[in-house]
Amino acid sequence: VQLQASGGGLVQTGGSLRLSCAASGSIFSPPVMGWYRQAPGERRELVATITASGSTNYADSVKGRFSISRDNAKKTVYLQMNILKPEDTAVYYCKLHDTIRQLDYWGQGTQVTVSS
Repeated sequence: VQLQASGGGLVQTGGSLRLSCAASGSIFSPPVMGWYRQAPGERRELVATITASGSTNYADSVKGRFSISRDNAKKTVYLQMNILKPEDTAVYYCKLHDTIRQLDYWGQGTQVTVSS
């Protein structure tokens, strides 16, 4: 399984970005997909997750500003990020959790930088 993330970039405070992550390869179960982020000197933290049926979970810091969605036919997960703040600056990683084999797969990360 491979994950290819895209959509990061430089944006001003209050701006928006949309991240995409496309999965390829053999996936044997409807996976849970999610986004995590890691700022310099910080631990990787959960941003949002979404199950195959569409149930979502968000970190408190992004609730009301970020929205996660997925297209199961395209094996793609999205993260719409609005009202971006400088503290959202980080490398964003997508993750696929295979619920049958209990395996995690990570994308390569995409840099999001929010200027003040």
